[in-house]
Amino acid sequence: MDKHVRDMMTLLKTIRFWKTTDRIGPEIPWTHWRLYHKPWMVKFCKRKFKHFGENAEFRPGAYAIACSKISLGKRVVIRPGTMLSADPRPKEAGITIEDDVMLGPGVHIYVNNHTYTDRKKSIHDQGYEPSKDVVLKKGCWVGANVILLPGVTIGKNSVVGAGSVVTKSIPAYSVAVGSPAKVIKKIK
Repeated sequence: MDKHVRDMMTLLKTIRFWKTTDRIGPEIPWTHWRLYHKPWMVKFCKRKFKHFGENAEFRPGAYAIACSKISLGKRVVIRPGTMLSADPRPKEAGITIEDDVMLGPGVHIYVNNHTYTDRKKSIHDQGYEPSKDVVLKKGCWVGANVILLPGVTIGKNSVVGAGSVVTKSIPAYSVAVGSPAKVIKKIK
């Protein structure tokens, strides 16, 4: 087969992937440019996400994997550098971000983790633990560069300090900071 024909077939396969993949990110230019123009962003995100609330925004430079398993509530803004990573496998975990949740830039949310229990195998070859939903309850605030791990729920109107690593759920009306994040006070 002629090199130009192979190159054209590769390009067409790439474009088809860009158009149909269940993800958003800068590495997918076919769709990422839509995020720069708000009306196009809203229309695009309503089509991609499980739920995309009124006045929600997904800004350029953010990533979402398995968009069809991610719900964004009203007035939620996903800022640049943020990674929302739901599980693309059928019947596995997703991410729910309820109304009025504030997220700083660079927040990472993961619903699964690698298995590493077999000492005889490379971690690369061991697969994944079962995935667990991550939920951010109404009105909470997650600071810049926070990492939320599988199974975590951030309670209503709680605050997670910038740079924290959240390994366990945070109750409602709490302030949590650190790595691993710990509740340091209650909001009265």
